[in-house]
Amino acid sequence: MRNEHALAAAAAAFLIASLLITGATAQDARPPPRIGDGADPGIITGPVPNDPEARGPRSGVPDIPDLQSPDPQADDGGGDPRPSDQATPGSEMPAPEAPSPKAPGPAAKMKAAEAAPKDKEAMLTELYAHLAKAPDADQAAEISKTIEGLWLHSGSDTIGVLMRRGLKAVNEQRNDLALKMFDAVVELAPDYAEGWSRRAYVYYLQSDTEHAVGDLRRALALDPNHYRALDGLARILRDSGQKKSALRAYQELLRINPFADGAKEAESALSVEVEGQGI
Repeated sequence: MRNEHALAAAAAAFLIASLLITGATAQDARPPPRIGDGADPGIITGPVPNDPEARGPRSGVPDIPDLQSPDPQADDGGGDPRPSDQATPGSEMPAPEAPSPKAPGPAAKMKAAEAAPKDKEAMLTELYAHLAKAPDADQAAEISKTIEGLWLHSGSDTIGVLMRRGLKAVNEQRNDLALKMFDAVVELAPDYAEGWSRRAYVYYLQSDTEHAVGDLRRALALDPNHYRALDGLARILRDSGQKKSALRAYQELLRINPFADGAKEAESALSVEVEGQGI
């Protein structure tokens, strides 16, 4: 079983390399900026409005406010966050460390770009299945790392640049700038789940839980197995007193990722609380 999961993770890593290598540039061999555990939208706590009025597509978890997608913020003097055609060399998302003896030609690039979304979806489906059956936390962590690498891949150089700048701004605690980057991402790529999830985290940091919930629900509408978004939503529901909905969200999270950090403990505690209310 361990070999099977390891092979799946290795295959997924190879796919990520093949998907990203066409967008790499020789001028920039630096890895994209990483955010640590603080980047998990689910870690934020604080007061939550009982009845936010945002509107959006249902995610399957009850008692969750609908989303009204906000307009991107007005420029605060930092300029248009969208990169121009004259972007600085090396600003594109670099490829993983993988040999590239020959640069692909235009035809190969077009073929890769057309195949990437389908390949990504198929690989995620397979990885989610392996994650749900992971025998231990170590195997789950390996699979999760590969899944989250695929989440970041958008298939667009422009989105890759915006995401990279947004993540860097979050690391530097420049939340207003990060929000502008992710505003542009969701405007340009509304079908890209990771853009919504990352913007939700910035809203958390700004104590704007109403918009955070809306963005998390949009991410889940696009990818119901996005366990990071589901974890963040479950925590907001719990903190806002919506215990029955939070319990169901945690149960769904554990179905997708049985080793999600803190999920089992939260689910057990909520089960006692909800049953104690006669539910």
